Amino acid sequence: MSTHKKYLKTKAICKARFTMPKQAIGDAKSVNIVGDFNHWDVNATPMKKLKNGAFSIGLDLPVGKEYQFRYLIDGTKWENDWAADKYVPSSFGDADNSVIVV
Repeated sequence: MSTHKKYLKTKAICKARFTMPKQAIGDAKSVNIVGDFNHWDVNATPMKKLKNGAFSIGLDLPVGKEYQFRYLIDGTKWENDWAADKYVPSSFGDADNSVIVV
């Protein structure tokens, strides 16, 4: 898993690219990124499957904030980003949420 950040010079926006490699998700049919930026709506932000089996998506995020998020694989399995900026406890169970700082 990886996150690539590109900051715009003309706007207070970070273009964040989230990628889930095939090694992390196996033969998954769908991956959605779910977090603060989409009000934790599990259907709002599906990632695109690439030819190499990875899933990826680009999001424009306002800078100066931290966003908690997780990946939802095939609608049933939650996964954190292994390369997140940090992790914080989730309010659901004993899981942590990934955090991107922009």
